[in-house]
Amino acid sequence: MIILFIVGLLLGAVSVIFALQNIAIITVNFFSWHFTGSLAFVLLLAITSGVLIAILLLLPEFIENYFKNKNLKKENKDLTEELRKQKELTVFTKHTSPTEEDISKIEHGGNRFDIINI
Repeated sequence: MIILFIVGLLLGAVSVIFALQNIAIITVNFFSWHFTGSLAFVLLLAITSGVLIAILLLLPEFIENYFKNKNLKKENKDLTEELRKQKELTVFTKHTSPTEEDISKIEHGGNRFDIINI
């Protein structure tokens, strides 16, 4: 956390130095628009608009990846539970043949030690 604070301070100091060294007044012409301002302000405006455009272009992919990740986590959880059930059934069948009631208990989250009397 302190590192982020120091990086923020350094970035702020560099920004102030940049703004103080680029105080020249310039005019930007874009089609029929004319904008006059300091060089630092115009560059800051250009960089900010570029970052916003990049974020807007990448936003759909970020959203898609979020939902894919969410679905994969759910699928992983389901498969882990299925694997646990299969392992319990495998260990259970090595000792005795399971009854329908035993299989039902295992499928609904019962522990194999609740079922088997070793």
